[in-house]
Amino acid sequence: MAKVLRVPKVDLQAILAQPNPHIDLRLDAYETSTRNFLNAVSNYTQRAVAEITNRKNAYAAEKKRLAEKTQQIEAETNQCKLKEIELIAVLDREQEEKKESEASVAAFRRQLNSLKEKCASLDVEIEQHRIVAANLMRERKREQSILHAHASRALPELTACEATLKCAIEGIDKDKILVRFTHVDPADLDREFSFVVDVSSRTYKVPTTTPFLPNLPILLDELNESRDIYAFIRRVRAAFRDLVTHGR
Repeated sequence: MAKVLRVPKVDLQAILAQPNPHIDLRLDAYETSTRNFLNAVSNYTQRAVAEITNRKNAYAAEKKRLAEKTQQIEAETNQCKLKEIELIAVLDREQEEKKESEASVAAFRRQLNSLKEKCASLDVEIEQHRIVAANLMRERKREQSILHAHASRALPELTACEATLKCAIEGIDKDKILVRFTHVDPADLDREFSFVVDVSSRTYKVPTTTPFLPNLPILLDELNESRDIYAFIRRVRAAFRDLVTHGR
C-alpha cells in the first residue's frame, strides 16, 4: 500500500521573520507520491482491463455454450415433437385396432353363443337320434331273433329242398346271389355249375358263370323284361344241360 505523505503545518510568521524566507515544498516526496499514485492507477487499470477482458471472454464462452445448449434443446424438442406426433399416430392406430378387435371379439362372441345354441339343439337331436337308433337296434335284434328262429326252423326244409332240387342259393358280397347246380352232367353228377346274379340295380347283371354260357345275354334280356328270377334260374339250368349235351 502506498505511503501517504502528510504535509506539516507551515508557520508563515516564523518563516517571514527569517532573514531568507524559504518554504520547503518537498517536491521530491511529491513526485514520488505522484509517481506511486500513477503506478497504482495504472496497475488498477490493467487489472480492471484484464478482469473486464476475462469477464467478457467468460461471458462470450457462456453465451456460446448457452446458444449451443439452446440449439441442442431445440433440436431435442423438435425430435420429441416428431416422436410425439408419431406416438399420437400409433395411439390412433391402436385405438382403431382396439375398436376393430372389440368388434371382432363381439362378433366372435355372438357366433360362439349361436354355436352353443346350435350345439345344444344338436345335442337334443343327437339324443333323440340315439333313442331312435336304440329303439331301431332293439327292433332289429328282435327281428334278427325272429329271422334266426325262422331260419333254424326252415333250415332242415331248405336242406331237403336243395337236396331234392340239386340247387343251392346263397348271398355273397353285397347285393349278389350265387346259384350252384349239381346233377346236370349225367357223366359226373357231382360236377358243379354256377353263376352269380348282381341285383344291386334295377337292371340285373350276371358277372360270372361256370362254365361259360354263350346264350347268357339272351337269357339276361328275358330276365330284365320279365323280372322273374325263378324262371331265369330254371332257364340257366336248362342252358347248362344243353351245353353239356351238345358239348359232347
